[in-house]
Amino acid sequence: MTTRHQASPSSPLDLAPVVPVVVVDDVAAAVPLARALVAGGLTAVEVTLRTEAALGAIERIAAEVEGAYVGAGTVLTPAQAKAAADAGANFLVTPGCTETLFGALRDTGLAFLPGTSTVSEVLRLRELGVREMKFFPAEAAGGAPYLKSLASPVPDVRFCPTGGITPASARAYLALPNVACVGGSWMLPADAVGTGDWHRVETLAREAAHLRDKQAGGTPV
Repeated sequence: MTTRHQASPSSPLDLAPVVPVVVVDDVAAAVPLARALVAGGLTAVEVTLRTEAALGAIERIAAEVEGAYVGAGTVLTPAQAKAAADAGANFLVTPGCTETLFGALRDTGLAFLPGTSTVSEVLRLRELGVREMKFFPAEAAGGAPYLKSLASPVPDVRFCPTGGITPASARAYLALPNVACVGGSWMLPADAVGTGDWHRVETLAREAAHLRDKQAGGTPV
């Protein structure tokens, strides 16, 4: 049975200003990679279900990385939602959401962030009781200005924008009242992951963990 080291917070959005979006090609790299992220202060780690190694990576991280709150991303089907939960995931993330997928997410009993990109999708999920959502693909779907325009009509919804976000653009998102955190992968450069340069990953993670500290009153958008 998988051991979950991290006690569940009220929401995966409350752990850090950035949720690393991780693509794992080799299960052996999952634990040192996650340990580097956690050591840098990014404890919510989203492993995308885009590779054959993903479920094994989630299981290893959940069992072996103290302080990690591991999630499964790019969840597209009910079967993937169940498999991720069985592997030890603490939360689930989808790029979009259908009625069937929503039911499967809810049935796992885990925290989940359904993906949205339009006002109608936000309102539909809100009617179902969801108040925390992924905004994807963030930059292509309108970016920080789009989310800023939603803050007044739906002030009770919080977002984790993901997709094309950089350290520079992250600050604009984090200055918004309806953005709890952002998702990104810039702290995981391919050359560092490929060579096992976990010190560099930890350094970049630490910088990302302090992005909100550098807001200095917020960044206008």
